[in-house]
Amino acid sequence: MLVGLGEPDDAAVYRFDAQRALITTTDFFTPIVDDPWLYGAIAAANAMSDVYAMGGEVLFCLNIAGFPEDLPGETVAQIFSGGAAKVREAGAAIAGGHTVTNPEPFYGLSVTGLIHPDQVMRKGGARPGDLLVLTKPLGTGVVTTAAKLAGPDTGGARQLLRRLQHKPELDMAHLEAAIHSMARLNRAASQAARAAAVKSATDITGFGLLGHGAEMVLANGAQTGIRIRAEDVPLLPGAMTYAEAGYITRGSTRNPDHYGHAVRVQGSVAPILQTLLWESETSGGLLLALPADQKATFESHCQAAAQPFWIIGEVIDTPGIEVY
Repeated sequence: MLVGLGEPDDAAVYRFDAQRALITTTDFFTPIVDDPWLYGAIAAANAMSDVYAMGGEVLFCLNIAGFPEDLPGETVAQIFSGGAAKVREAGAAIAGGHTVTNPEPFYGLSVTGLIHPDQVMRKGGARPGDLLVLTKPLGTGVVTTAAKLAGPDTGGARQLLRRLQHKPELDMAHLEAAIHSMARLNRAASQAARAAAVKSATDITGFGLLGHGAEMVLANGAQTGIRIRAEDVPLLPGAMTYAEAGYITRGSTRNPDHYGHAVRVQGSVAPILQTLLWESETSGGLLLALPADQKATFESHCQAAAQPFWIIGEVIDTPGIEVY
């Protein structure tokens, strides 16, 4: 067992021999968007992301799902279809699964992947001088929350609430950008990281950028820290507007309560931007500690795959996270 219960990593890793190691993980959640096909696609991309965060390739997946008895069969089929499409995009296959009856729908995958034992990316292992790289913008949490609370409502209740509280309406282009980001696989980013000999990585999900960054720091003990330039962190269109309007999740308070002891934020960083750095994400990007001498290799692989990335800071020799 290379990675198991003893480490707070993104997936378990079991070595077969000197050339092969198995990666296994599972994830599922309740609907985050109204469209069932997109819900399935996003849930699948999110579940497979943990294999990519470890540097591996997905081999096959098992569906994990629960649906109310009265949910139309066509809706269930669309959820499975969206998930299967993303698994095919990953070059993998759906090999089975298990479904139960549940009052609220949930869907996800059990994912099996493969990697060379020497190429496993862990949360620990960053070295001072490494560049801190993010491969997707932040803001899925606030945009999807806005979609739930500020989206269309034929009954008029949401419009009335917005007028009373002076809250903005949802811009559908903002939701489409968030959906596109959530549905994008982290496969190309992982492949570029593997080619650039990245050893320390994680993906950004429920604990937000600062929470998952803190996990990377804590995994290194007191040996290293990271410094983040807040203005260089990419945000989805509309994320700042919706956060300012109060469309935030519980993660924006729970995450700093849990990881705040490891984070130091300069007073020049706007409070609303701090909130977005803590906000929960769904199917977020990879956070990578990229060796500085491998920047050109990483950039070349990203360009070939049309994979965006942002350098948002660096690894330092002072413990903890500094945000300025």
